[in-house]
Amino acid sequence: MRPRTLDELAGQAQLRTPGSPLRQLIEGDQSMSLLLWGPPGTGKTTIASILSNQTGRRFVEISAVSAGVKEVRAAIEAARADLVRGGEETVLFVDEVHRFSKAQQDALLPGVENRWVTLVAATTENPFFSVISPLLSRSLLLRLESLSDDDVRAVIDAAVTDERGLAGAYEIDDDAVDHLVRLAGGDARRSLTYLEAAAGAATSRGSSRIDLETAETAVDRAAVRYDRQGDQHYDVTSAFIKSIRGSDADAAMHYLARMIEAGEDPRFIARRLVILASEDIGLADPTALTTAVAAAQAVQLIGMPEAGLNLAQAVIALSVAPKSNAVINALRAAQGDVRAGKVGPVPSHLRDAHYEGSKKIGHGKGYAYSHHAPFGIAEQQYAPDVVADAEYYQPTEFGAESSIKERWERIRRIIRGR
Repeated sequence: MRPRTLDELAGQAQLRTPGSPLRQLIEGDQSMSLLLWGPPGTGKTTIASILSNQTGRRFVEISAVSAGVKEVRAAIEAARADLVRGGEETVLFVDEVHRFSKAQQDALLPGVENRWVTLVAATTENPFFSVISPLLSRSLLLRLESLSDDDVRAVIDAAVTDERGLAGAYEIDDDAVDHLVRLAGGDARRSLTYLEAAAGAATSRGSSRIDLETAETAVDRAAVRYDRQGDQHYDVTSAFIKSIRGSDADAAMHYLARMIEAGEDPRFIARRLVILASEDIGLADPTALTTAVAAAQAVQLIGMPEAGLNLAQAVIALSVAPKSNAVINALRAAQGDVRAGKVGPVPSHLRDAHYEGSKKIGHGKGYAYSHHAPFGIAEQQYAPDVVADAEYYQPTEFGAESSIKERWERIRRIIRGR
């Protein structure tokens, strides 16, 4: 079922639009190396195959898992020989290029620099961390996104009827398709694997119909009632956040598991955790935001299913952390005043005094340099007159914020001359 043309490629609309670099490369038959970065099953190998077939180039594939420097050099030398002998160009596809060592990646450079090969390197990890700079600078970086539910559904529908797939020998119920789509998690290859397994299970039952029960049996996963676009998505997400806010780690883990099993985008889960870390914990545990951001980065670098561990660690850490909403309250109060028009002029002693003539108009005059003051805190007015007495940040007495509360109250008194 691998697409034979760019138009058959599922998803990746940003790469298939007229005039896009990839379309120019394929239809213009240009020689240019590509670095494809995206989750599994999004079309990286397929793009390399299409590039080879539609431009008439020879296709050679090596895997970074098993190939060494010797194999890389041999492939490039063979490509150079073919180019010299008959003018035949080669597409060299390197899968999992992030697994190559620096020396192995260096071995690719002569072939790329001299255009003996059109290199197409695929990676599921951030290439700015895992690919050497000389190779990055000589390649066109294309970012592939996880397929949407509609994209995966289109792949399954095509495979049911296409002669290269099930060739119309089976009927599949809508709820069974929905189940396979959820489990695929944006991975077209995984959806086809599950479809094939479901067809085999139907055959073993003497049936040509794939229903939900058959699909569940084939992949050994119960269907989770979860519509990523509907009420369940919002209800489960709401319960998830409220469980963490309420410090119930067990309930939070339940809802996390439901979202993961239903194929929820892990980046969405990570984004919600980053928001919660500031909204519901703040300075009660200053490490909460660091933990949430680290989990979000891990999701990008590692991908599912392994990144589920990073999400679980973050969920538990945020659940058991002391809670404070002082940060969001401070922001809302400050924004409320600004929206109400309380935006007086910046005090003259705080204005920029670096440019010529600024001091002549009073900028910077009377500014007290904090580092010269006792405790590093100078008594002076920082806010505009209209909000000079505003007290937006009101620390709680929970967790680390209790000590912050005591210190901040002393600082505020010094600054305001109290």
